[in-house]
Formats: sequence, structure tokens, C-alpha cells
Amino acid sequence: MWLTTADPAPGFTTNKLLKLAVRVLLFAIVATLVSGVLGLTPLRPYLNTWWGSMLLVFVLYIPFARFMTIDTFAPRREPLRPAGAAGSRSGSSAQRRKERNRYAGVRKSGPKYGGRR
Repeated sequence: MWLTTADPAPGFTTNKLLKLAVRVLLFAIVATLVSGVLGLTPLRPYLNTWWGSMLLVFVLYIPFARFMTIDTFAPRREPLRPAGAAGSRSGSSAQRRKERNRYAGVRKSGPKYGGRR
């Protein structure tokens, strides 16, 4: 639903950027804490290399990826409306059903310009 709904505030608003900054900050804090804890283990020499740091970031980012991509830029979903309030259509339901079933089971489409005259 959110992919087809227009964003009420398009672009990078202050609220969206703030949410993104908070998520990135939380990821950086967790990565720093995990790196500090792992630095107390025998893995310290490996974590001090560029590939060890990169591996740690990737290992942490995989579980964090879902948290980082939660509908940050998606608009809030509107509550569902009752079926009758969706919009009024002209004609009765029998008329709509007759028109819909008029070409049911026929391979070719209906008339291109007009139909019955």
C-alpha cells in the first residue's frame, strides 16, 4: 500500500533526516561497544586490521539491516475505510456485473471505440 501512496511530505524533511541520523548513531554506538568488548578477547590483533574492522561492521550490519530500513521514508498508512465509503459509482451493482461479465470467457477484447450504439 505504501508503495502506491503518494508521500505527503516529499523530499528529505527534517523529521526523516532526524530518524535516519538516530538509526545511524545507534548502529555506530553498538558497533563501538561490540568492538570494545571483542578487543578484550584474543581477537584484538585481527580487529586492528582493516579487514577485521570491515568484517565486524558487516557481521553487525546484517542483523541491523532490517532496523535500518524500516519504513523511514514511507508515509504513515491510513486506516481502512468501509467499503461503501470508497466512492460512489454510477449504476446499480447488477448493471456493473452485467458490463463486467459481458466479455467474460471471450479471447478478444471488447470494442475499441464505443461498443453498442
